[in-house]
Amino acid sequence: MSRSPGRRPERLPAFSYRAVSRGLFRRSTESILCCDRIPLPRLAEHFGTPLYVYSASMIRERVRGFERAFRSADHTVCYSVKANSSLGILRLLAAMGAGFDVVSGGELERVLQVSSRAARKVVFSGVGKTPDEIEAALRAGILLFNVESESELSALAGCAARLKRVARLALRVNPDVPAKTHPYISTGLHQHKFGIPLVEARSLYARASGSKHLKIRGVSVHIGSQITDVEPFRLAMERVAELVNQLRADGHRIDYVDAGGGLGIDYEPTEVTDFEEYVADYADALLRPLRGLKVHLLLEPGRLLVGPAGALVTRVLYRKTNDGKKFAVVDAAMNDLLRPALYDAYHEIAAVQLLDAADSTETIDVVGPVCETGDFFARDRKLPATREGDLLAILDAGAYGMSLASNYNTRPRPAEVLVDGKSAKLVRRRESVADLLRPEN
Repeated sequence: MSRSPGRRPERLPAFSYRAVSRGLFRRSTESILCCDRIPLPRLAEHFGTPLYVYSASMIRERVRGFERAFRSADHTVCYSVKANSSLGILRLLAAMGAGFDVVSGGELERVLQVSSRAARKVVFSGVGKTPDEIEAALRAGILLFNVESESELSALAGCAARLKRVARLALRVNPDVPAKTHPYISTGLHQHKFGIPLVEARSLYARASGSKHLKIRGVSVHIGSQITDVEPFRLAMERVAELVNQLRADGHRIDYVDAGGGLGIDYEPTEVTDFEEYVADYADALLRPLRGLKVHLLLEPGRLLVGPAGALVTRVLYRKTNDGKKFAVVDAAMNDLLRPALYDAYHEIAAVQLLDAADSTETIDVVGPVCETGDFFARDRKLPATREGDLLAILDAGAYGMSLASNYNTRPRPAEVLVDGKSAKLVRRRESVADLLRPEN
């Protein structure tokens, strides 16, 4: 069943408003935005702003929902570490038995810091693996290398030979399937740098089979990120299934199909749909073409699991008006959350405190303090009227938020807090300027 684009997977109650009475006689009430059971103002007061806040309960529930959708098939959920590489979140996922998809030696080291045994469920993707990264992955004993080119195949064979190891691999094929997403995160067409053209795959598999240090185990594919229509996934799997049959006829052992990730979330509050239904449609799109192949399916969700589970809490520093245009200058900036500047991406922005009596709204730009016109979170957005000192929550920031953060303008990166019910744990302390200067001579 195909799902039409633009329908928002239902937001689980990670961030919700709770009524709080105020005043001596409790006559006035206000609604406070909470993460699980903890009010965001309490977290902002204790840990400062800007502050990344994540809901552990929501991440768990999304993982369980994903597992339920694929329960009829042999599969492993290999969380895409690039979405959010916080050790606190990786530890949470490892405890649930998840595997991991990494795209650098640094991400692999993060996984090994969480659990050395997790290496057995690691797939290593990416077009530019260095010899040092390949060696580290071989020594760790990862599950699978997703090889992206003929040159990388040679490098992998050479490194495995030097270490006297055998590298298990899949070739990442490029199915030339268009995905309705931002061009910067579309990866499945022939003009993209990713993968190997389908027409060249069989010859490269034949070459790989000639090395005693390489073991062919699967086929990998990834067509892009932030895709909310399941039809492109179905088309990609049909082409992968055809290739699997051809490769088996050629005598290759194909145990795994790595379907990649890319299933998106709807950042704008449009039509609501049930999360379980959404993922069930995705599962059906992947599993129908693979029926009867008896393969173990590897899945690489990232954004879908952690995106709606995170928010960036920021405080309004100043208000200003330029010839009638209103601005709220906040203490978070593009170095903390790059997606709006990089992709012109939309993020819902919520007032942390809402007075019942004050229902006035205004059209305003929410901008940061970095010296770039592109440093914005919203333009001409209709929001509840805010005052200097008020808190705002930039929602759906759990994926590609902190993982894309930088120290531009010598700005220390925010702290990260993982909330679980009524408890909150600091999983990354706020950087200081001294931290930034320490590596320099």
